[in-house]
Amino acid sequence: MTASTASLIEIFSAIQGEGLNVGTRQIFIRFGGCDLRCTYCDSAHTWQKQSTCSIEQTPGLRDFLVQPNPVTSAQLLAWVARQDCPQLHDSISLTGGEPLLHAKFLAEFLPLLKAQTNLPIYLETGGHRPAQLALIASHLDLVGMDIKLPSASGEEHWAAHQEFLAICQQQQLSVFTKVIVDRRTSLADLERAAQMVAAIDPKIPLFLQPVSFLAAAHSAPSPLPPEPEQVLDWQGLLKKSLHSVRVIPQTHKAIGQR
Repeated sequence: MTASTASLIEIFSAIQGEGLNVGTRQIFIRFGGCDLRCTYCDSAHTWQKQSTCSIEQTPGLRDFLVQPNPVTSAQLLAWVARQDCPQLHDSISLTGGEPLLHAKFLAEFLPLLKAQTNLPIYLETGGHRPAQLALIASHLDLVGMDIKLPSASGEEHWAAHQEFLAICQQQQLSVFTKVIVDRRTSLADLERAAQMVAAIDPKIPLFLQPVSFLAAAHSAPSPLPPEPEQVLDWQGLLKKSLHSVRVIPQTHKAIGQR
């Protein structure tokens, strides 16, 4: 696959259910392929690149057409334009999978997208590919970076996370962090995450996202949501070193959104 094409899962319009943009309307561009295998992942269908992708025709109506992969920049621009109704959307979300696996494509595509729309560009990422972030940072308006706690995710990327946040700071790129927690989450992991973020900038917001019963249906046993007392204790601990620590579950699931 060349840099001029990418593998998609879907494009659709929906309400963002996580992080700093929670409650806002976005055009979601979901890329295929992920190099992580988080135990709580609720999007395992995005792990592998697919032969086809689903393109919503009318924002919010779920009237999908199936198109072959890979897709070109021109195709993707046309599909975004179809979604981009005046005053409807607040931003465009690059999500996955792991969108930074398509960094070379994005480096070509995002300047064209910026020229076509005034919508801010938001990157949702596992935060473990700093070199790829550096390729496209100048084209982004906001980054939501997951911190993969080993005790909750089964993944460990501390050095990459730290380098990733440092690049965001160097590029003066707005960023927030998100930590998915379950009943097994360790205090040591949370302390390490808080110290890492605070070392870059204690004003970087951190979102604690309790895992839901719907997450990780592929794993056995499925992760359990944390107890309310755990979440209260964790938030208090993190606020000792960080200015903004919010607890927000996946709100889009509560209202039946994708």
